Amino acid sequence: MERYFRLDEAEALLETVRGKVEQVVHLNAELSKTTAELKALVRHVADSGGVLLDRKRLVGLRSRHDALAQRLRELVEEINGYGCQMKDLDKGLIDFPTRYRGREALLCWRLGEPRIAYWHGPDEGFAGRKAIDDDFLANHEGDRPV
Repeated sequence: MERYFRLDEAEALLETVRGKVEQVVHLNAELSKTTAELKALVRHVADSGGVLLDRKRLVGLRSRHDALAQRLRELVEEINGYGCQMKDLDKGLIDFPTRYRGREALLCWRLGEPRIAYWHGPDEGFAGRKAIDDDFLANHEGDRPV
């Protein structure tokens, strides 16, 4: 069952997940770098007809790649396990499901923002973010009554 958050609940959870989101962004950057190194090494091997294979480097890069990917998956699953949704691994973007005027909506936060200050509809995405105003505050709800 999907969980719906009030703004105060999402902000309280944000304190728990902020550090994990920072780790996700860092690990994702490291994974991208390692993937690029692996591709370059494979390309080099192919260009040289396979005679210049540095097996130790290849095994090390594959091992690093697999470990980074596994840890990244674990962190994203942990973040999503709280009921929020990891949306962008590069930007550290997460959404917290809520209801606004009886319809599903998402409280939206990106790494580097001091607090949750935006929301959007489920089909609008980051580009459709709107500032949380008094009307939103008065007409949004979570699973638990205030």
